[in-house]
Amino acid sequence: MNRHHLPAESTAAGDYAAVVTPATAGWTYSGLKVLELGPGRTHTFATGDAETLVLPLSGSCTVACDGRSFDLAGRRNVFSRVTDFAYVPRDAEATVASAGGGRFALPSARCDRRLPFRYGPAEDVPVELRGAGRASRQVNNFCTPGHFDADKLIACEVLTPGGNWSSYPPHKHDEASDHEAELEEIYYFEVAPGPLGPGFAWQRVYGTPERPIEVSEEVRSGDVVVIPHGWHGPSAAVPGYDLYYLNVMAGPGEERAWRISDDPAHGWIRSTWTPDDLDPRLPLSSAVEKERDDAA
Repeated sequence: MNRHHLPAESTAAGDYAAVVTPATAGWTYSGLKVLELGPGRTHTFATGDAETLVLPLSGSCTVACDGRSFDLAGRRNVFSRVTDFAYVPRDAEATVASAGGGRFALPSARCDRRLPFRYGPAEDVPVELRGAGRASRQVNNFCTPGHFDADKLIACEVLTPGGNWSSYPPHKHDEASDHEAELEEIYYFEVAPGPLGPGFAWQRVYGTPERPIEVSEEVRSGDVVVIPHGWHGPSAAVPGYDLYYLNVMAGPGEERAWRISDDPAHGWIRSTWTPDDLDPRLPLSSAVEKERDDAA
């Protein structure tokens, strides 16, 4: 078992289907929990020294904190629409209540500033189409610099049509420079099922002679990959199965920035891309509900 690949349920604890903390990942800032609630259930958690989001993966909920509450409309699943979310500050206690039940991602980052408890509307989430051809994918920039204010946390969603490759060309962000920001990263995966059952995808991470790391793993819904350093990509969606992943990033820099360096052996591919080459299946989702018979 690769220690950077955490299969679904392998880190489950209590109401959480997945738990990644800075301590368990062996780093300092980034964290993620996936909360599962049955109909009518509530869950209260303390944020400690980490700012935290409540991001519906499926279902809706109400999030209460600091004497206020927000109703999150959520979504049927990660492929059906872009979702709204809530930002919960550090040094807070929050309660998530779900009348119909659901699954909720709690990406987090240890931070210094305590910002206000806030609501992020789905309609305000920028949907970006990246790449070209079989490297086309959709990025939902719901908590990235310039789009939503946070102290350390950077988070986005990537949707990749079946048969396409994303996180490509391979890139890294493990040192502070004019071209990179030092960021620890978590990938959380969900794969759309096919007519006969669950789908799968593939994730690659590799390092340098000075800082080796090696991940070449089949990933399925609920799996997590933690990336302390190294080149990561591609994330390959096999034909027939669309791929979703949630990226969670944070690091020590004073500036909250998402700067990357491409692997110089493969970065040339960007020069071949044109806007006209985008996969016509994109975008896979928007803030408007999209019917989808093959997504559970």
